[in-house]
Amino acid sequence: MSTQIESLEPKALWQNFAALNAVPRPSKKEERVIKFIQDFGNSQGFDTITDEVGNVIIRKPATPGMEDRQTVVLQSHLDMVHQKNADTDFDFLSQGIDMYVDGDWVKAKGTTLGADNGIGVATMMALLVSKDIAHPPLECLFTIDEETGMTGAMGLNGGLLKGTIMLNLDTEDDRELTIGCAGGIDVTATGSYNEETIPFDYTAYRVSLTGLTGGHSGMDIHVGRANANKLMNRILFQAADKFNARVHSIDGGSLRNAIPRESFAEIAVPEARAEIFLEFLAKQTEILKGEYSITDPNLQLQAEHIDLPEAAISYDFQSQLLRVLYACPNGIHRMSPAIAGLVQTSNNLARVEVKDGTYSIQCLTRSSVDSEKMDLAQAIQSTFELAGAGVTLKGSYPGWTPKPDSAIVQTMSRIYSELFHEAPHVNACHAGLECGILGTHYPNMEMISFGPTITGAHSPDEKVQISSVQKYWGFLLETLKQIPKAQTAVLGQFFRKQA
Repeated sequence: MSTQIESLEPKALWQNFAALNAVPRPSKKEERVIKFIQDFGNSQGFDTITDEVGNVIIRKPATPGMEDRQTVVLQSHLDMVHQKNADTDFDFLSQGIDMYVDGDWVKAKGTTLGADNGIGVATMMALLVSKDIAHPPLECLFTIDEETGMTGAMGLNGGLLKGTIMLNLDTEDDRELTIGCAGGIDVTATGSYNEETIPFDYTAYRVSLTGLTGGHSGMDIHVGRANANKLMNRILFQAADKFNARVHSIDGGSLRNAIPRESFAEIAVPEARAEIFLEFLAKQTEILKGEYSITDPNLQLQAEHIDLPEAAISYDFQSQLLRVLYACPNGIHRMSPAIAGLVQTSNNLARVEVKDGTYSIQCLTRSSVDSEKMDLAQAIQSTFELAGAGVTLKGSYPGWTPKPDSAIVQTMSRIYSELFHEAPHVNACHAGLECGILGTHYPNMEMISFGPTITGAHSPDEKVQISSVQKYWGFLLETLKQIPKAQTAVLGQFFRKQA
């Protein structure tokens, strides 16, 4: 695998990506990858510092003749989303990602690939080791915990960075220049419930909903892909109504920022109606496959007979729980009235865990309008509180306000058009990028985000396009060549103020 990946062009980038992907790097457990980057910077003899929260900054002087240019901050995050298929035997805490080349794409075997944001990290590493690439003074900022709270960006102190331009390398379409993003907040409902003995004349099944496409809960929320938690609740609600089914447990979804791909429930139905129940599931399978034939063609709904559990959720609370999950908003809440095609506000019902008398329900609410984000979060909070849940709103982070007239946006738009003979798509995205947070620490820094084409991020279908990486690499190198002089920028600001 390593030889196959490392032979791709540009070699320095892919070699560093392979080395990075050999290091386990889950969010909030980045100790090994932090040390990996620290050792890398120190081995090259560069000024390498680590701040209080674990962000690493590596500084490289300008190449000869570029010393008078503005200092550029290159920024990517070290952590990656850990998702795998149910039938994949893989330990993210001890194994490196198993990659392979499939035509023009690099993929992983049954797991997320880590191209989000490993390609950005590898890009920065390749620039740091380069001997023949012209560039201005560089500050490479490797942040932690982007995927589960952005605590690295939040914890970065103002004053550490001296750069005046930031290039965030975390966009997933090589035709796009991203200049704005959504903020987000975590909504978590928890509580306890009483259990009741299941009648002796019931029989039990483990119902499995698998094979959904999943994806990034921001970038893919508009596609209309199935949410496993919502579909499983739909099945359970009908089973309770039609067959007096009793729910023992629910285990659906995994990460807040991933559209749930799988859900599992253990339920019991009257033995006398078991055959009709299985016919009902078969019919629901046909219905769901029809509804999601385009977005989730591999959807599977199956039932496996299991031993009868000793207890189920109390009848009254089961009724409340299934109704509150039905009522919880999921997907697009509002499209942007200002930017065509942009999702403004959404919610992802990301995780449902109900077992042994306790439950936890997790959502990630996003919006590019902070007040609307909080309004939707509070609506969800109220919904769960009606069922007696304790609800917390945590991890709020701001969006990033677009500045389409900034100098770096104009410069990179021109360079893109010259290189590729078409205009780039300059837009905002519904994902959460660190630029919004970093901009609060460095309000005068110009920022832009771009990257190669990555599809299926946050799911085991994640892949990165090889030719797109080559395109993105050439675009970045040309951009670095054309960074304006520092004094020119200062004088320009002075004259604009005088005018």
